[in-house]
Amino acid sequence: MSFLDQFFVYHPDPWQDRDWSRFSGLPLEDVWFQTADGARLFGWYVEAAADRPVILWCHGNAGNIINRLDNLRLLCQTGLSVFLFDYRGYGKSQSARPHEVGLYEDAYGAYDYLTRIRRIRPERIVLFGRSLGASVAGELAAQRPAVALILESSFPSIEAVAKTHYAGFPAHWFLGATFRLVDRLPSLSLPKLIIHGDQDDIIPIELGRQVFDQAKQPKEWYVISGANHNDTYAVAGRAYFQRLVEFIRKAIGM
Repeated sequence: MSFLDQFFVYHPDPWQDRDWSRFSGLPLEDVWFQTADGARLFGWYVEAAADRPVILWCHGNAGNIINRLDNLRLLCQTGLSVFLFDYRGYGKSQSARPHEVGLYEDAYGAYDYLTRIRRIRPERIVLFGRSLGASVAGELAAQRPAVALILESSFPSIEAVAKTHYAGFPAHWFLGATFRLVDRLPSLSLPKLIIHGDQDDIIPIELGRQVFDQAKQPKEWYVISGANHNDTYAVAGRAYFQRLVEFIRKAIGM
């Protein structure tokens, strides 16, 4: 782990106290869970119905779960249950600074909470990762069973991102994080939906296409015209959520 990771890779925001359930209009259930290495993490669980698919959401590298409330509300309106959690060092979640292995441990802990505490079967769990969270979700898919995997605004590795932004200069040499999603993709047999905005100026669509090309079948490629890095769901609107629901229904066999 390099100290430079804290400046270039992870950008957590501290928690803001507020009645977020009332503010969002969602029945947010506060969840505390612990990882195998002792981190105490916080998340929100929103249940649609006891038999509905559950999205386990690994968010990106900035902010915290508060910043995802608008997206969370729209996801829940589709009738899906959602578990959205913060990594160590983000929001209310405790423990030391975030680091790559730690984020993987956080995702394992979130998954274990769903399967061991809530008794949710893997056949109902859909792994969803956006941006940096796509690499986390990919690692989770390699280690735990799930029914489907959704990767949005994803990239093959930190190396690929660094070379894109620094004109080929190997800035990744100075970072500890690698987040090599590309190494997991060829072995993942579960259905995959890979989403990217064609105007993404943080993770160019070419990197998302590399993720898709390396992924094993079955897989789907969904390009959102006019979308940047963080506004895919807002730009595509209803069509975005319809595509997610259709993909999940097909994966589960509903």
